Parts: sequence; structure tokens; C-alpha cells
Amino acid sequence: MNWQERIVIDQNICHGKACIKDTRIMVSVILDNLAVGVTIPEILKSYPSLSQEDIFATLAYGAQLARERVILLTA
Repeated sequence: MNWQERIVIDQNICHGKACIKDTRIMVSVILDNLAVGVTIPEILKSYPSLSQEDIFATLAYGAQLARERVILLTA
């Protein structure tokens, strides 16, 4: 999955937050939905301009960020 083809960062769209290309749907919104158990079909129903590939690109983008950055967790 080449997430770079589906995710863009443009300072003029959503204050420079990562979004799905040609939309104003932020990657964080999709990840937040997945994190609380919203299913892919439910997300696609709520955001008809998205495709399943957009959601997979969002997951790949999140995985890339996790590999690049360490967030210290407190016990």
C-alpha cells in the first residue's frame, strides 16, 4: 500500500493536517473511528467519498508514524 498516493498535507486544507486526497476528511478522524470500534463499512457509510483503500492508506500512514516516533507512556 502506497499511502502517499492517497494522503496529502496542504497548509490550506484543514490547517495542514493529514487528509485523504481530494477531501477534507482528516486521517485522525478515520483513526479515531477505528480506535473506538467503528467498522470499515460504517465509516464508508458515514463518509461516502472514502474508499476502502483510503482507510487502508490511513492505517499504513499511522503505522509509518509509529515506526518513526516514540511516545513515552507513563505507568
